[in-house]
Amino acid sequence: MLDLGRIRCDLDKNGLGSWADALLPAAAARLAAGAHGDLPAWQDALAALPGAPPVRGVLDGDAVGAPVIAFDAAARDRAREALLRLAPWRKGPFRLGSLSIDSEWRSNLKWDRVAASIRPVAGRTVLDVGSGNGYYALRLRGAGARLVLGVDPTLLYVVQFLAITRYLEPEPVHVLPLRLEELPGPVPAFDTVLSMGVLYHQRSPLDHLHRLREALRPGGELVLETLVLPGDEALARTPADRYARMRNVWLLPTVPELLVWLARSGFRDTRVADLAVTTTGEQRRSDWMPFESLAEALDPADPSRTVEGWPAPRRALLLATRPG
Repeated sequence: MLDLGRIRCDLDKNGLGSWADALLPAAAARLAAGAHGDLPAWQDALAALPGAPPVRGVLDGDAVGAPVIAFDAAARDRAREALLRLAPWRKGPFRLGSLSIDSEWRSNLKWDRVAASIRPVAGRTVLDVGSGNGYYALRLRGAGARLVLGVDPTLLYVVQFLAITRYLEPEPVHVLPLRLEELPGPVPAFDTVLSMGVLYHQRSPLDHLHRLREALRPGGELVLETLVLPGDEALARTPADRYARMRNVWLLPTVPELLVWLARSGFRDTRVADLAVTTTGEQRRSDWMPFESLAEALDPADPSRTVEGWPAPRRALLLATRPG
């Protein structure tokens, strides 16, 4: 499923040829027969996608994809049916010809906040941790990044990325079914490292920040986006069971506490670029993600609280530098 030769070539061109022998066999094994019970069904969905000559990926408004693909009505319907078999689509939107993938997250809104704050990525190598289906990785390449390497352990999201990019001309942007801790290290290899929506899923957030720092070249920029609690005190709390219906939320810091974590992890020049409460206009159900979303996670009598009584989700975007 993965084009291992092209990935190896792109890594080699960017001084990461030594990574290929470690990463590519592990990535291929994750997508091998028997690796996941649903993988054969996802592969069948890929095979059912109608053929079309690949085109250069472009932005179409807020969507990423190939709007110039000329699907006729029958091909569009086959593509929609196949791609819906890969639901839920969390990140997006994407567009393939006249077909729009309306994802749960309107990720373009977050991208606008990120793009307005980070250093220009043109000519830079970028690591996108928790890349999901590659929406941000493709936006980063569209902004001129020389190489974007995404890693995400969720096989479905990697298959979604393969579905979208089968219609695009080859670009130096890849999403591998791996975790951050599986990357060779400590190897300071990237000019920019993104960790967006990942930190609160880590049992040890300081270990995660340390690994992000190790992946950055001296002077490189960390882009960290995560859930935070309101408050001016430096503190963090652990939900006893769920937060906003999510089980795997381990530690929620205030922004002052998050700044302490970054300093203790060796980052400098840290700043808060954005802080906002997530709205149901940005995260919501759709035909492409028909399960519970943010609206179901909020107290119907008081939407400033979650159904468990926690403050409603708010997300902070912080930028930091690895010292030279």
